[in-house]
Amino acid sequence: MEIVVGNTPLLEANGISKSFDYKLFEELSISLYSQQSVSVMGRSGTGKSTLLHILSTLLKPDSGSVKVLGQDVYSLSKKKIDMIRRYDIGIIFQSHYLFKGMTALENIESATLLSETKIDYEIFKMLEIDDIIDKKVGDISGGQQQRVSIARVLSKKPKLIFADEPTGNLDKDTANLVMDALNRYIIDNKAALFLVTHDDEIAKKTQKLYQLDNKKLNIR
Repeated sequence: MEIVVGNTPLLEANGISKSFDYKLFEELSISLYSQQSVSVMGRSGTGKSTLLHILSTLLKPDSGSVKVLGQDVYSLSKKKIDMIRRYDIGIIFQSHYLFKGMTALENIESATLLSETKIDYEIFKMLEIDDIIDKKVGDISGGQQQRVSIARVLSKKPKLIFADEPTGNLDKDTANLVMDALNRYIIDNKAALFLVTHDDEIAKKTQKLYQLDNKKLNIR
């Protein structure tokens, strides 16, 4: 069931097109509301990650607009886009990009200091990393490192979460744990989740599922 709180989307993209050496996709539109999760599937090379990068302010589209919390981001200065990314957007990648010489907690604190938020130990419990937060990143497993990287993103309390194959390197049980934590976070914090995945079971854990094929985005 789709949950929509309020009438104003947290994210609103209209007429998004992008080309590199060829037309990747054209005239795509999508909105995300508070407490809503959506996933995008499609064959490799259809532009799923590129779309995520555009929606998350990392890559400017060739045409179209992207509004984040009501602001047309690609009409703003770089400084203002950086501020939106710093406070309102969280991006989860398939690779964790942690500082291995630091503890898990120190990695997470690096994000909360930048976003001026407080450590939320409930997030550690949701991701089942509360018993390893004082360990050096190099001393914990790959699955634990991925969950630490997700905790780092959630701890900055973003309103929009963009996740690019966040469970791609995880076993089934851990992947389900991560999805449960993400879904709980967006409900508790009136946030929204945009997820790219190749895993049909993971995609079904979001409220709305899209297929990106033939340059178009369609609801499955």
